[in-house]
Amino acid sequence: MSIRLQVVMDEAELREIQRIARRRRTSVSEWVRSVLRTARRNEPGPDRGRKLAAIRAASRQAFPTADIDQMLNEIARGRAEADA
Repeated sequence: MSIRLQVVMDEAELREIQRIARRRRTSVSEWVRSVLRTARRNEPGPDRGRKLAAIRAASRQAFPTADIDQMLNEIARGRAEADA
């Protein structure tokens, strides 16, 4: 279902939007919908605080690290031992 959205603006602003839509070979309505979709995607979601808290908590951890080849060898060795 589609719902109509009314936006009030001055004439100069509307003319500028019409000019942009014409340049992009689209209707004003389609251009506005596209811009609103982009703005909505760029808006942080409601989980932003939880995500930041998780990242901060993870960054406080001290996990062991090693050269990637060493880590892969250790993983392979562990799997071989488990299969034996």
